Amino acid sequence: MTVSLLPEFAIAFVLVFARIGTMMMLVPGLAERTTPVRVRVGLAVLVVFLVLPFVRAGMPKTLQDLPMVVRLLIGELLVGFTLGLSARFMMSSLQTAGVLIAQQMSLAFTMTLDPTHGDQGQSASISNFLLLLAISLILATNLHHVALMGIVDSYRSFAPGQVPETGDAAELALSIAAMSFAVGLKLSAPFLVFGLVFNVGLGILSRMMPQLQVFFLAMPASILLGTIIFMLVLSLMMDGFLQSAARVLSTVFPGAS
Repeated sequence: MTVSLLPEFAIAFVLVFARIGTMMMLVPGLAERTTPVRVRVGLAVLVVFLVLPFVRAGMPKTLQDLPMVVRLLIGELLVGFTLGLSARFMMSSLQTAGVLIAQQMSLAFTMTLDPTHGDQGQSASISNFLLLLAISLILATNLHHVALMGIVDSYRSFAPGQVPETGDAAELALSIAAMSFAVGLKLSAPFLVFGLVFNVGLGILSRMMPQLQVFFLAMPASILLGTIIFMLVLSLMMDGFLQSAARVLSTVFPGAS
């Protein structure tokens, strides 16, 4: 590489890194707070070097038209943010399911640090367990490969300088958010049924045996029965989540599925 090629290479590298780096900060399984920052940055730089030869021809050669380069940079950031955030929404289904399950099991008060937000937030312990298990399964089933291929394939859908329409981006984000909420309800459906039946049964029992201290019996029984149900349906829950995650990734990155 000669000195004359350095400005062109630097401009192309920054523009490609703006899109890929933004997506790598948001894509599930690769952008978790538990992943070291150096690993994430190193992986993003590696992907940039792999993608750069294919998209370098469409990048500006010099900084003579600086406003155009700035517009390109902002556009690349918007594309990366839109696609990465849309894929990120699917992890919220586990948080929704975990909160609902914890409420039905009388464990909503057990709060721990959220691994996806570091020291900045707390959530139910069951939500954290489901999130960590989902991240492990995403990596174990190579589902993150779809995200990596989708990052590269995004240049087919949005060429450098091409920004997604605001309405289309909002529609994509809202549809995936609605899908994630529906998946969270489906994952917690057995516990919603359990909570309804259990509370109705306690109400009937308190009417039949007024001298029975129902409130002292309710919490230990709900925790015990809820834990048994959780152990029985956990594999089915995570299988359903992986299928929904694959659908979300195929929606966000259609060319990589």
